[in-house]
Amino acid sequence: MINFLIRRIAGAVVILLVIVAVTFGLFYAVPRDPARLFCGKICTPEMLEFARQSLGLDEPILTQFRDYLVGLVAGRDIGDVHCAAPCLGYSFTNKRLVLAVLADRFPATLSLALGAAVLFLVAGVGGGMLAARFRGTWVDKTTTGVALVGSSLQIYFVGIVAMYILVDQWQLLARPSYVSPLDDAGQWFSGMLLPWAVLAFIFTSTYTRFTRSTMIETLGEDFVRTARAKGMPGRTVFFKYAARGSAAPLATIFGLDMASLLGGAVITETTFNIPGIGQLAVNSVTSADLPILMGVTLVAATAMLVANIAVDACYAAIDPRVRTR
Repeated sequence: MINFLIRRIAGAVVILLVIVAVTFGLFYAVPRDPARLFCGKICTPEMLEFARQSLGLDEPILTQFRDYLVGLVAGRDIGDVHCAAPCLGYSFTNKRLVLAVLADRFPATLSLALGAAVLFLVAGVGGGMLAARFRGTWVDKTTTGVALVGSSLQIYFVGIVAMYILVDQWQLLARPSYVSPLDDAGQWFSGMLLPWAVLAFIFTSTYTRFTRSTMIETLGEDFVRTARAKGMPGRTVFFKYAARGSAAPLATIFGLDMASLLGGAVITETTFNIPGIGQLAVNSVTSADLPILMGVTLVAATAMLVANIAVDACYAAIDPRVRTR
């Protein structure tokens, strides 16, 4: 198991280096004047000169890339500002280190991702297993129909309608907002409940349909039929054998979904005005804050790689044959 994870982590490090190189090239090498782009929309001559000097743009491009890699693992100085490792750069628009800005926004994104994940895993996987267990009955048809409706809707539509009905008209839920759970757990829960529910509603449809199809496929496998032939109870066959056989594909899509949410749920955070990484990415585009946008890109790529390693580890735990391949 340890050797298996070491191989996966080594491969992820190589991929991350490639992503860093490509991202650096797009932001540093391709533009004719990177300093002007990094300086943002409101750029005075003094800020532009500071950007040129602090980024070391008078150095060869390979030297700039080397300094950038060194900053990621050991930190570096950007002008008069010391950027500790992992140094993702300096936002000339916000006049703050990129890592500090991301650290302020990440708790909101993490709260949104974890809360929604609990809901759509319970509802989606549970609904899919229920539909597979009662295949062909009204339970199956109702569950599948609701999932099809959910998959055809978009977050920005469901979010606005839900906020209008549940918050403005019926006043059943609090208006979406984010405060740290360490400051006020009750306000944090009430402010995040509607974004959780809307995001989970959209994701639940995918997990319901996927769980149903994989469960039905697994129930037709030879090892399941063998378990039934040996006289095992139907509940044991369904939950112990069929459910475990369907766990690996579910782990794959869950890992990818969590990585995308941790990299920034752009539409959800923008719809509900949640101050997370997704909203930060949108704001950095509109304000031309390229250091922030570059930092968000690297964070999203890292989240995707970490999620893939976690999925591989789950595969190895679920199916020991994976470790020998």
